[in-house]
Amino acid sequence: MTAPFAIRRLNAADPDFARHLDHLLSWESVSDDAVNQRVLDIIAAVRSRGDAALVEFTQRFDGLAVQSMADLILPRERLELALTRITPAQREALETAAARVRSYHEKQKQDSWRYTEADGTVLGQQVTPLDRAGLYVPGGKASYPSSVLMNAIPAKVAGVAEVVMVVPTPRGEINEIVLAAACIAGVDRVFTIGGAQAVAALAYGTESVPQVDKIVGPGNIYVATAKRHVFGQVGIDMIAGPSEILVVCDGATDPDWIAMDLFSQAEHDEDAQAILVSPDAAFLDKVAASIDKLLPTMERAEIIRTSLQNRGALILVADQAQACQVANRIAPEHLELSVADPESWLPHIRHAGAIFMGRYTAEALGDYCAGPNHVLPTSGTARFSSPLGVYDFQKRSSIIFCSADGASVLAGTASVLARGESLTAHARSAEYRIKN
Repeated sequence: MTAPFAIRRLNAADPDFARHLDHLLSWESVSDDAVNQRVLDIIAAVRSRGDAALVEFTQRFDGLAVQSMADLILPRERLELALTRITPAQREALETAAARVRSYHEKQKQDSWRYTEADGTVLGQQVTPLDRAGLYVPGGKASYPSSVLMNAIPAKVAGVAEVVMVVPTPRGEINEIVLAAACIAGVDRVFTIGGAQAVAALAYGTESVPQVDKIVGPGNIYVATAKRHVFGQVGIDMIAGPSEILVVCDGATDPDWIAMDLFSQAEHDEDAQAILVSPDAAFLDKVAASIDKLLPTMERAEIIRTSLQNRGALILVADQAQACQVANRIAPEHLELSVADPESWLPHIRHAGAIFMGRYTAEALGDYCAGPNHVLPTSGTARFSSPLGVYDFQKRSSIIFCSADGASVLAGTASVLARGESLTAHARSAEYRIKN
């Protein structure tokens, strides 16, 4: 007989709670020296040998007998073919999700603006899209069509002229629903390459792969390490850590629902984190019992078990105020407020990637089709960063036009400050514009 599953229990009233919580939350996205050097070598090879290096790495790492880059390019017609190969239900779901994601992100678009001062000086901001964005998509047996939608659609809404997708096809495994999602999202070009070599190709360009301005999308440790190294040459979305969910519940939601919400993140991988916070000790017991009951029914039971054992917890708090304090300390990627009046909690939540309000708003809805982006800050970075959005694919340029009178006035101020910094050329450049 299998022993009951025991998830970690913490009490916010304990004097050493903060230390235990810090230990629970700690996670380092650190590449070892071997991974780091391998990635650097791959980047250098792609920079120096371009397409030839991509073909060689694809042969070596993906086990494909490709002869040239022509074998690694998928034309638009292939994406359209994928739409006919998926089931009608899958196509309808993709199109519904895409429409909702597009509708939400349309509201994020920023417009240029300017104003004119009394002397005729004009100040403002010009908003322009990136020219080209690169989208990394995991390949093979992994199937993340939702990530294609969440990354490509905001770029297109922002006005990015060309979205280039890279997706590996190890051993020739092509995922039709991923290609169908790319078709629906408006992806312009697809290359069947992956790993650090794909990131390098997007960052620096090759004979076939165009250089992009920003790289977005999830990947393994080699992809994440490569993104770190090419940042500065191109923009990146983030270095994402494991998926996280924090559920705050007042004790009145069905405990089976809460257990499954925790599972929904724990099933991603063994490093994922699922935490429940509640002021009701008896409810924590009920959820623990639901976890024990439901875990054997899950297809990814061992992954969930490892995740919950290593990084999961049920945390008892005194009241709403302490629950919010713990939530802000964790700054979770996903925060479920499974409470009677979530609106009353919202003003007290300062740090969270996405906030799911009420008992019926499962985090999984946000992953696929609610509309807001599911690319979210992890590992506490919600303290200072935000979900992926249209604004990540737009640039802002300051607009400054000085009239003769405006320049004369501003030059006096600039001259004083420039001379205070011993930058004489700055000062004299401004002073030339002062009216006599």
